[in-house]
Formats: sequence, structure tokens, C-alpha cells
Amino acid sequence: MRTRPFPKRPGRIRRINGRGFMKRVRFQVNGETLAGRFEDGRLVAEDGRDFGTDEVTWLPPLVPGTIYGLALNYHDHSEELGLEIPTTPVLFIKARNTLIGHEQPVVAPPGVDYMHYEAELGVIIGRQGRHIKAARALDYVGGYTIVNDVTVRDFVTNMYRPPVKAKGFDTFGPIGPWVVEDEVADPHTLGVRTYVNGEARQEGNTRDLIFDIPAIIEYISAFATLNPGDMILTGTPKGISHIYPGDTMRIVIDGVGALENPVISGE
Repeated sequence: MRTRPFPKRPGRIRRINGRGFMKRVRFQVNGETLAGRFEDGRLVAEDGRDFGTDEVTWLPPLVPGTIYGLALNYHDHSEELGLEIPTTPVLFIKARNTLIGHEQPVVAPPGVDYMHYEAELGVIIGRQGRHIKAARALDYVGGYTIVNDVTVRDFVTNMYRPPVKAKGFDTFGPIGPWVVEDEVADPHTLGVRTYVNGEARQEGNTRDLIFDIPAIIEYISAFATLNPGDMILTGTPKGISHIYPGDTMRIVIDGVGALENPVISGE
């Protein structure tokens, strides 16, 4: 049986200025896993109970299906790595064991030299499709979230080898805090910023994607069926840098939210 990626919709979506919106969340309270929405600074479960942010443990806002990552999807990031601009999307699969929620710690493996964040807009597929044309691709999007594609560059030694180990450690996929629905009018005009201990380290904008979201969906769906809950990580802009135990990463994407995670030692 396929895991349901989104919780059941609460009865009514609240409206501000006449426009509906929803921030879908998953969280734990006293060991109980709940799903619902984030509203007025509180987490509201499907059964109507509501909690303050200091009462919960944030979980990834969905249980995704396949997670497709894109490497080198910003011109300036390709340039900072000294690599050629790709002519087709460079894909990899991000493992689900990496996923953690907002405010949960990223564990730094012992003995690594260069560990870094990668701020990315995550695109959630909302309906099944195959051979989707770019002109209709956004009709298949169910929402957006923030993803930090944490990477240990020590293990990226061959650009023709998928970076399974480099990006695959437990806790290397912070995601959240929520999935936004009906809030992002244009996903190609969003500022993307990363702060480490309050210091600005990375800044970009989704307008600079080499392959925009419709092009990516068309490309993937040409060979694979996309299912509800599948997720696409759209790549990171220029500005990656070292992170260490004791640091706190904060990623902000306009119109989506802010994802924050501390780094702790795995030793």
C-alpha cells in the first residue's frame, strides 16, 4: 500500500484578504504523531487540538515518495564549482532516511573536512502524471517546501558517480517547516537565502534556475511516472560554505517560510 503523502484536508481553509491558503504540517506531541496545519503561530491537528511551537517536535511535513534532486541547476553554483553548465538536468535520488523536520539536529559525521548546506525549493507533486508537457506542468504541483540538501563534499570525487554517500547520511535532509499550498503565485521569483549563526552566507533567486520547474517535470515524466507526494529538489544557488558542530543553519525562501536546524557532532 502506498503511504499517503498528505494528511486529510481539514474542513475549511482560512482566508486572508479573500485568498485561501494552507500550511500543512506533521508533528509529534508526547510520542503521538499528528498532522494538520500551521495557523496564527500554532499547530492545529486534524482533530482540532492546537499546540504552541514549544510543545511539539516538528516532523517532515509529508512522507514523500521518490525524491528527485538536481545538481548544478543555478548558473552561479556551477561556476563556483568550476563545472560546465549542464545541457540537460543532472538528476540524483535523495534517500528518505535523510529527512528530518524543522529545528531537529543535523548530525555531522566524524572526521569529515567539508560539510555544507544547500538551500533548495522543494516541489511537491500533487497528482499522477506521465509525459507531462511543460505548458501544463504546474497543474501537477501540489505545494512547495524548503529543503536543506546537506552534503559532505569529501565524498564528491567523481562527478559521474551519483552522490549517494555525500548526501545520504541520516539527518542530511532537513525539510519544512510546512508544505505551502495556494500561496506561491510564481515559483520562479522567490528569493533563497541561507544564514549560519545569523550571518548571511548564501543568496539567490529561483528566476536564475537553469531548468525551470515545468522543464524539470517534463524531463522526469518523460521516463518516470510522477506520483502524488513525489518531491523535486530544484538545486541550490552560489554560496555554499563550511558548517560545523555548534552552528545553526537558517534557510529562508520568500513566500514559503524559514527552516532552521542546528548541527551537532556525531562523535
